[in-house]
Amino acid sequence: MSLARVDRPRRAPAAPGASGTGGRSDAPSLRRRQRRRSRLTALAFVAPLVAYLAAFYVYPLYRNLDLSLRDYTVRSFVAGDAPFSGWDNFRQVLDDPTFGPAMRHTMIFTFVSIVFQYTAGLALAVFFNRHFRLSTVLRALFLIPWLLPLIVSASTWSWMFNSESGVVNYALHLVGVDPVGWLTSPDWALTSVIVANIWIGIPFNLVILYSGLQNIPAELYEAASLDGASAWQQFQRITFPLLRPVSAITLLLGLVYTLKVFDLIWIMTKGGPGDASSTLATWSYQLGFGTLLPKFGPGAAVGNILILIALVFGLLYVRVQRRQEP
Repeated sequence: MSLARVDRPRRAPAAPGASGTGGRSDAPSLRRRQRRRSRLTALAFVAPLVAYLAAFYVYPLYRNLDLSLRDYTVRSFVAGDAPFSGWDNFRQVLDDPTFGPAMRHTMIFTFVSIVFQYTAGLALAVFFNRHFRLSTVLRALFLIPWLLPLIVSASTWSWMFNSESGVVNYALHLVGVDPVGWLTSPDWALTSVIVANIWIGIPFNLVILYSGLQNIPAELYEAASLDGASAWQQFQRITFPLLRPVSAITLLLGLVYTLKVFDLIWIMTKGGPGDASSTLATWSYQLGFGTLLPKFGPGAAVGNILILIALVFGLLYVRVQRRQEP
């Protein structure tokens, strides 16, 4: 009886380093190289952003803080050898009689502007959310105040509020009302710049809130209509609650932007007459650059107070958002 011969398949020769301890030792090094390569790739993408933030945010904030903590003059500003003064500039600002009116005007200017900008923007967003003929054209026209250069808008409102040749006083004259010194009267100067700022800020609120409305399902309104809900009830129970996250972002951005408004006020009134329309932003500029003997330290201190106010409101916003998260 003969035994059949069974041929076993031959194994292919192992590649160098692919078997034994050599293969096992190469695997961790390969993973390390891949991790190092991914870190370098991530760093290459992040580095430009870090450089941008450092150059245009971190360094200016550092320089502004340094200015507010030193006794700078024109000579020491050029030479860079101003003595350290600690919190003296902040005490000087807080003790200045201009600080109270400037802070009050800043709060009035900010909150009145935000309330009217948000209210008008929300009303227009709801109006344009119901599509009709020419809705796209009208919506584009409402963006014009936002697209115009600010110097054009401010100059236009200065002409309109001119006490002698302005359109507003001409309209008042037609109805038998005496002309008003809108930009020259202490009683009306702040109101005038608030009106102009509201007009400029409405398109921003319109765009953000309108985009938020597009994310609300139309089925909710259809179901509410079938249940007999009126338009006002739909707004109260559907539109406004679902717009809260977008509204919070809109109000926060509007607050930060309005706090630092300078150019509009400076072009229209320069903070006057007297200090009737002076805000912290205009006062900071006047301290640092508005006199023959500039006070760089106090001017920077006022700027840091503005930054602190914006940070406080930003932290409040973050805290409220975290509480609302499920």
